[in-house]
Amino acid sequence: MVAGLLDRRAVSLTAPLVADADVEPLTVDHWEGQRILRASTGLVLLEAAAQVLPGRAVHLGPSHGVAQRVVIHGEGLADLSAVVAALDGAMRAIVEADAPVREEIWGVDEAVDHFERAGWHDAVLLLLASRESTVTTVSCGQVYAPRTTPLVARTGVLGGFSLAVDDGGIELRHAVPGPREPAAGVASNEASPQGAAGARDAMAREHERWLTSMGMDSVGAFNLACVTGRVASIIQVAEGFHEKRIGRLADEIAARMPATRVVCVAGPSSSGKTTFLKRLSVQLQVMGINPVGLSLDDYYVERERTPRDARGELDFEALEAIDLSLLGDHLARVVRGESVRSARFDFTTGRSNPAGGPELSLGPSDVLLLEGIHGLNPRLLAHTGAEKGALRVFIMPMTSLPFDRLWRVNPSDVRLIRRIVRDRHGRNHDAAATIMRWPAVREGERRHIFPFFDQADAVFDTSLVYELSVLKGYAERYLLEVSPASPAYTTAFRLRQLIDRFVAIHAEHIPPTSILREFIGDSSFAY
Repeated sequence: MVAGLLDRRAVSLTAPLVADADVEPLTVDHWEGQRILRASTGLVLLEAAAQVLPGRAVHLGPSHGVAQRVVIHGEGLADLSAVVAALDGAMRAIVEADAPVREEIWGVDEAVDHFERAGWHDAVLLLLASRESTVTTVSCGQVYAPRTTPLVARTGVLGGFSLAVDDGGIELRHAVPGPREPAAGVASNEASPQGAAGARDAMAREHERWLTSMGMDSVGAFNLACVTGRVASIIQVAEGFHEKRIGRLADEIAARMPATRVVCVAGPSSSGKTTFLKRLSVQLQVMGINPVGLSLDDYYVERERTPRDARGELDFEALEAIDLSLLGDHLARVVRGESVRSARFDFTTGRSNPAGGPELSLGPSDVLLLEGIHGLNPRLLAHTGAEKGALRVFIMPMTSLPFDRLWRVNPSDVRLIRRIVRDRHGRNHDAAATIMRWPAVREGERRHIFPFFDQADAVFDTSLVYELSVLKGYAERYLLEVSPASPAYTTAFRLRQLIDRFVAIHAEHIPPTSILREFIGDSSFAY
């Protein structure tokens, strides 16, 4: 148990009861409890860093699964192994001491003065835009951080974390139940000397460079850029960055033809795969290449043959839910130059029509774009003749801005908010249902997508620095629709607090070709 739920809102175990309320425990079995455990461990790391590396700026960087990068500024850290050993020892001493994690309420002016002197300039910028007169801070020693979510009551409950030197930097590996998602150090992809992890990190570095060059290296700095009249420029540059990267990918596909006849595109839920494929198709056509689309969704087995998960529910995300025999036959024939009638799946009746789709063939200037969550799985193309030359692309939002040295936007929250807006705005599914379905979606991703991340030849980051400011205009109302009596209220309340930290941007500024239009509507692409 890491925290409590007070009328479904997450609170510290030290929170006082001042009125009648429903009280429940919040444990690490719940995804909100896991977040609290990670953030609490991060605070302990910052406290340890203040002891071991006094005077140096240390902050928690992006996460990849349960691993999180630790960024240490300054020169003269040649022996990272010694630094890791010292940090690890200091962290474990703080845990062994079972230090209390204090919450203190400060006036905003007092907090601004403290964080300015402490060098937490990103926190200062965020506080200057706050509509509140006070701010709650957290500390387990001398280091204070603005509180974004509750933390554990005492450090003694923490443990199971580890620090390691990885790819020339330091990585904090959190003790969170569940399989590990892709992180630096995954096996390299033989088709790409750099490997999928290297491709991901290279794009992240490029993304971070242009954000820094525009003075937007934190949420507070981004908000300041918006209120000083730079909204149009921010959107144009962010969209231009996407277009440039998609153009490069089209160049790579063209350079690999005719050996490459199939491009597989995979990514977790709400990554923007549909719009990405449309924009990639445009770039390929500019180069004289004709893209031919094919979705794995049309190759589902019939409902009675669909496998079931551990809960006994239909598992549409398992590879066995795809008719691999039929798909393999069609792909093999198409790659050999034959024409085939593709399949069509009727989601209403749960029936498959093996020849109910459009005619499929590949001419000399054609390339097949195969979209689906299993696009990275080697079994998908095995024995079809397309497996050796295939190009596999992994996409999802990855880059996120920090609030301060401890807290940053989690890309999985971005995907969840995207999905809430799309489902409620475009499909009339309420936010509570989307939130309650999210753990099963994430579990499917961990089992069927992330284990094959290292098979990707190319990685595309679909994050847009401005998107939460736009999604805020939709998500705020949809999240307010979640009843306080609903189990989804805990996450809905936290997400409301998350988007409240962003300056709102009106959707009219967003171009019709943006990946964001896939979620808010009015895309120029027909879906």
